[in-house]
Amino acid sequence: MGREIERKFLLRSDTWRHAVSHSARMVQGYLLRGDKSAVRVRIMDDTAELNIKHTLDGINRLEYEYEIPLGDAREILEHVALRPMIDKTRHHVSYGGHLWEIDEFHGDNDGLVIAEIELEDADEAFERPDWLGEEVSADLRYYNSNLSRQPYSQW
Repeated sequence: MGREIERKFLLRSDTWRHAVSHSARMVQGYLLRGDKSAVRVRIMDDTAELNIKHTLDGINRLEYEYEIPLGDAREILEHVALRPMIDKTRHHVSYGGHLWEIDEFHGDNDGLVIAEIELEDADEAFERPDWLGEEVSADLRYYNSNLSRQPYSQW
C-alpha cells in the first residue's frame, strides 16, 4: 500500500532559489478530482505517470503511482483530462537532511509558489528554512486537484 505524509508551506522569500539542485517542468491533468480522492496523469520531462491519491487527513494520504507510455499520457491530457490543467516547475532543494520540492505554478495559478516536504511520520521533526512561511497543509485550496478546479487567479 502506498502512503504519503506531506506538509505544504507558502514561502516568505525567494532566497531558496540559490540552493536549487534540479528543476523540471510538469503538466498534469485530472481524470477525477473529488473531495478526498483524485486521479491524474502527469508528464515530466520524457516520462509520464498515472497517480491515484486518497486523503486520510490533512497530511496523510494513500498514494499509488504507475509509469505509463508517454504517448498515452499526451493523448489523455489532450482529450480526456479535465480543464484547466496544472502547469508548474518543480524545484528540488536539500535543506536540513530533507528534500524540499518547491512548486512554482504557471498559467491560471501563476504567482503561487508552494514548498512541500515528505516525511516518514506525521510527527517527524524537521529543520525549517528561513524562507519557509505559513503552513497550508490542511487548507484544501492548495491541493493541486483543487487548484485545477478553482485556480489561484480566481481566489
